[in-house]
Amino acid sequence: MKKTLIACACVLLALALTSGKKNDGVMTVENGVYVVNTTTLCKDVVGYEGPTPLKVYIKGNKIQKVEFLPNQETPRYWKACAKHLETKWDGMAVKKVMTTKVDGRTGATFSSDAVKKNVQAAAEYYLKNK
Repeated sequence: MKKTLIACACVLLALALTSGKKNDGVMTVENGVYVVNTTTLCKDVVGYEGPTPLKVYIKGNKIQKVEFLPNQETPRYWKACAKHLETKWDGMAVKKVMTTKVDGRTGATFSSDAVKKNVQAAAEYYLKNK
């Protein structure tokens, strides 16, 4: 009887500890690196032509890299935007993302603004859900 009660208590404790974590597919962990995918998180954040999803890789509370995902932006402008912004957050503390002003790419203002909003949303999501 005691063993059954202890086993039930352990199961309930495990459920309680894991129930607070979201499993919405927005954030995954790969080899100790948190990956926040903004595809659904920022579906309403749009550039010039539509949503501008990213993957933001975070390790040790610092952004490792930002990966630009396929979208409907004009390829020429998106490529220029990505080239200009892709390393702006590398090594930056996640908390600093919220207050740091990053210059966008001239000629790709809408896309740049959307990328910056995506990175900020990813950082905020990480801080709330890690």
